[in-house]
Amino acid sequence: MPKVQRLFPTTLYRGKIPARLADELAAGCAAIAREDKAGRRWSKANKYKIYTSYASLNDLPRRHPAFEALRKILDRHVAAFARGVEFDLAGRKLVLDSMWINILEKNGVHAPHIHPHSVLSGACYVQTPKDSGDIRFEDPRLGLMMAAPARRKSAKLENRLFVSLAPRNGDVLLWESWLRHGVEMQEARQNRISISFNYRLN
Repeated sequence: MPKVQRLFPTTLYRGKIPARLADELAAGCAAIAREDKAGRRWSKANKYKIYTSYASLNDLPRRHPAFEALRKILDRHVAAFARGVEFDLAGRKLVLDSMWINILEKNGVHAPHIHPHSVLSGACYVQTPKDSGDIRFEDPRLGLMMAAPARRKSAKLENRLFVSLAPRNGDVLLWESWLRHGVEMQEARQNRISISFNYRLN
């Protein structure tokens, strides 16, 4: 009897952090953004309608206890992801390599990109008003599809070429770092605040 098997899945992991921690992180992000002149200059020089600490700070867990609490929770989520996709770590560990703040203003976007030199990447969402920008993932095989037809609008998630998700406060998303993703137009008046991170093999 004919059988359809699905090979080479792309895995997206979804978890949560406590609501109280999300609130503490949102306040911590806003406070750090006010003080981080180098990050604001870098964002402005690169014409981002966004504040990011990506190029200015790499010690958030040491700067604020809420970020250290987040790191401990992320370690557990990352371990669960690794088990789920059956990574053979050969006695090594996945460790936090970098963590940075993103504050996206109205009409801002974040162009599609990947995270080279990392194993897993992700984001934790701590302030996500309605219409503040979905995260959009791309099928990593787009460049190889050649004459493949388009997908139906009603296609299941696993059959689509692009998948957009509206994150909520406290959401944690994890994916393998080769997965191309970006943030669509931020249309809310209130800023969208997220914390991005990478894990590497140690």
